[in-house]
Formats: sequence, structure tokens, C-alpha cells
Amino acid sequence: MMNFTWKRLGIIAGLSLSLIVAGCGSDDESAQSESSISEELDYTITGTEPGAGQTQKNEEVLASYDNLAGWEQELSSAGAMLTQLSDAIDNEEPIVFSAWSPHYMFAKWDIKYLDDPQGIHGDEEQITTIIREGLENDMPEAYTVLDRIQLELPDLEEALLESQEKDFAEVAQDWADANQDIVAEWTEGVSSVDGTSIELALLPWDDAIFTANVAKIALEQQGFNVTLTQVDPAIMFESIATGSADASLAVWMPVTHAELYEQYESNFEDLGPNLEGAKTGLAVPAYMDIDSLEDLEPKE
Repeated sequence: MMNFTWKRLGIIAGLSLSLIVAGCGSDDESAQSESSISEELDYTITGTEPGAGQTQKNEEVLASYDNLAGWEQELSSAGAMLTQLSDAIDNEEPIVFSAWSPHYMFAKWDIKYLDDPQGIHGDEEQITTIIREGLENDMPEAYTVLDRIQLELPDLEEALLESQEKDFAEVAQDWADANQDIVAEWTEGVSSVDGTSIELALLPWDDAIFTANVAKIALEQQGFNVTLTQVDPAIMFESIATGSADASLAVWMPVTHAELYEQYESNFEDLGPNLEGAKTGLAVPAYMDIDSLEDLEPKE
């Protein structure tokens, strides 16, 4: 009887020890999983052009996070980066890449931003409309329409995805035709004009091109003759400040264009955001089991 009791105790003790070992092994497997993801990524972030502002932010991330010691950023064109992203998603492979909203990538794929506890990429931004001084007096009808224009981020990103197959002007017209109630709100009570010329300055970014084309349609419905001029950010601000262009709907604040905004802000009027929720950062496909930059492991 006593031998039987000791045997039972031995079995119970053995099971308890096995459970303890198994529990410890679970933590080890979790650590190994995170480490293996970083190893599979070859401790590399997939970035875009060398001169892009986001590229510089990524370098700051790599320098600031201790757990990203030894990591590097692979640079290429935005198109090449998106091709790498597409290939990774098709094969359900890990990838950490530069992302920004609005962009069609969020309409095409299930992806997520990684948390950035140090806030290096900053909070969400607004895309803002600015106009030259005196526009309200010179063109009150255009002023009212431009002041009212506001888009929703998911709608814009769906339109940007559609623009991969169609011309921006056609996509903007499709959107306006499907959302005449919204356009009507922008133009309600606004008198028509007879061919008054107005120039909108914009950046050569997909979201800016689409938004400018939507604004063009709304203004043309009121009889304006609208010219769209693509320029770089410095020229965009200078043209509005000097009055050589009338308005822009492509100003990212409070981070991306902060320096230029501060330089010229006494020479233009800010009508407020035409889109909320703009953002930049590092992202991963949703199937990756990480949520923060701090989930990655340093290179040994």
C-alpha cells in the first residue's frame, strides 16, 4: 500500500515538473518566434526613395530603438517597394515597410501600422486647404466651394486604387457622379460665374492629384475655368504666398509641411482640413503577429 502511494506521488510530481517545463518552453517559443520573424526579415526595413522625408524618419527610428540595433533600411523607388510588398503578401511572407495614408495600399491589402511608442513618425496629420490673400474678395464663389470641400479617408483610398487602372480625371468624375449629393453640399447657394479663371497648385502625389481633380469638377460646375499645376512643396507654398496661384488642397500638417507653412503663413489664408487621418509610419501585413516596433529583435 505504501509503495503504491509513493508511486502515485512520484507520478504527480513528474507531471507537475513536466507542466512547469512546458510552461517555460512556451515563453521560449514566443521569444524564438519574435526572433525568427526578425531573422526572416534579415533585420531589414523596406523603404522608398533616399531623399524622402519618411526615409529620414525611418533612419531615426533605427537609431532610436535599442531593439533595432543592427537593422538597416533598404532603399528603392516607391513602385519597387510596392512590388516587394505585393510579392510578400502573395506568399504570406514577413515584411516591414514604409507606409502612408492616404494610399491605395490600404484599400488593396489588409495591412496595419506598427505602434511607434517614441512617436518618431508623429501623430495623425490633416491635409489642409490654403488660399492666396484676397481670394475671398476676388472670387467669393470659389472661396466658399474650397472652404467646404472635405473628403473621407476610405473613399479617397478606394479612388486611389481605382486610379491604378484609370486616369485621375476619369476617377474623379466617377466619384463626383456617384456623390453628387456631397458635391451639391459644397456648391449649395453659390452663384455661377462665367469662365472666371482659377489656378490650383498641387503636389505630384496621387492623393493630391485626385483631390485637385475633384475640386476642379466642383468649381467647373459653377462656371470656373480651372487650371491644375503640379509643383514641388516649396514652389506650392511660394506660389500661393505670392498670388501666382490661387489655392492648394495639398498641405500636410502639422508635421510634413510644418517648416514651409511657418515660412509663408503670414502670406496665405488657411481654410482648415479637407481630409482627416493622414499618417506616415512603418507597417506590416495583418497576418504578421506583431503590433509594435518594440516587438522586433536586435541583430546579434
